[in-house]
Amino acid sequence: MTRPVLVMMRPLPLPLLRANGEEIEVRQFQGDFSLFEGATVLCSTALDRVDADFIAAIPDSVKLIANMGTGYDNIDLVAATAKGIKITNTPVVAEDTADLAFLLILASARQLTANQKFLRAGHWTSTQPATHIGKTAHGTTLGIVGFGQIGQAVARRAKGFNMNVIYHGPRRKPAAEKLLDATYFETLEEMLATADIVSLNCALTAQTKHIINAQMLSAMKSDAVLVNTGRGALIDEAALVDAMNAGHLSAAGLDVFEYEPDIHPGLLELNNVTLAPHIGAATAQCHEAIGACAIENILAQFEGRELISCVDPQ
Repeated sequence: MTRPVLVMMRPLPLPLLRANGEEIEVRQFQGDFSLFEGATVLCSTALDRVDADFIAAIPDSVKLIANMGTGYDNIDLVAATAKGIKITNTPVVAEDTADLAFLLILASARQLTANQKFLRAGHWTSTQPATHIGKTAHGTTLGIVGFGQIGQAVARRAKGFNMNVIYHGPRRKPAAEKLLDATYFETLEEMLATADIVSLNCALTAQTKHIINAQMLSAMKSDAVLVNTGRGALIDEAALVDAMNAGHLSAAGLDVFEYEPDIHPGLLELNNVTLAPHIGAATAQCHEAIGACAIENILAQFEGRELISCVDPQ
């Protein structure tokens, strides 16, 4: 019986794994594709680019790419599917990511970054009160782009702030609308023009890349707040910097970036932009859940069981 082999794109603290009673051999990829000989599973993360050239270089023995993260835009699905490789993700980050989205909504609306900088610089004195005036969040209209698990989790939190929830996506979700008292907008531009605060929670695809561009930014209210915890390339960052430098939008909160970990220098200069280093799922509990989900998919592949979160290649 051939020993099961798992290849990791980066070192992760995995426990000893067994499939059908056999210990799984774990190898660490460091650029040498001969390491894949006899391997059945590749474990990647959202930071690992698994493009068509990479997929072409790995042997036919690889039948699964177990990606750690809800998103899988780092993998060429077409190339993988054509080679008979299945893809799994770990859709267990909704609540933690929604927490962060709402943190950014509040921090951005209330100008926390600018006010903290003001305080830390020693400018807050008895004769110099804080001058960075924020925007009320409660009772406003929140527009959500992408009404999946994360978008709906954001909407649940918004209800605690008595916010009017509206959303846009490729299709209506009547059950979620009823549950969350949300209103669907067929066109993104109309939704953006209506919302006081906009939260991006959709996946990155060819259709959603730069879904927020110069035209869409101009459709937003001049004092609106834009928050992104989806993927960086949902926003044309150069257009966002231009809009904010022109005084359009009151604030932005970003956890993801178009070319991360590189940040557009214009964003770093803006006091009314709250920045975080892609920490939507960065809690100990969420990391544990992500690892457990990935491991379950890996073991299911080795043991011939149904994968628990297989990605539809379409």
